[in-house]
Amino acid sequence: MKQVSVRRRARSAGIANDQVMHSLLHAAHAVQDRLEAALAEVGLSGPKFAALTHLVRAGEPLSLSECATRMTCVRSNITQLIDRLEAEGLVRRVDDPADRRGVRAAVTQLGAERQAAGERRMEQVQEEFVKSLSGVDRAALGRALAAIK
Repeated sequence: MKQVSVRRRARSAGIANDQVMHSLLHAAHAVQDRLEAALAEVGLSGPKFAALTHLVRAGEPLSLSECATRMTCVRSNITQLIDRLEAEGLVRRVDDPADRRGVRAAVTQLGAERQAAGERRMEQVQEEFVKSLSGVDRAALGRALAAIK
């Protein structure tokens, strides 16, 4: 019965059943493209922004293993990402005081500034996105999106 009511609502909203998934994918790609474009305006990619954000929020240098855990990716990916951030002067490697074999990633002043610029752009995109949904029942949209697992 629940599935029937979802179909009826989709039809009444002007979306055929076979278009629902396509519409969701299209919307997700549009949001992702807009976020990536906004970050590119300040010289960042999504992964670079995420890594810088974790480092800024930590308030102290993090081990590469901790970075990998926080970003839920493998250590080899973090090593390459930190290499790129370091080459751009956004991060520097520092010795780990607790383990002389280890290194930590520390955000530089330039990295903190770039992260802050990225955060401002993300907030602007979010505001634009919310405005584009001004006529939409956001509670219903939230429930519909939450139902997707």
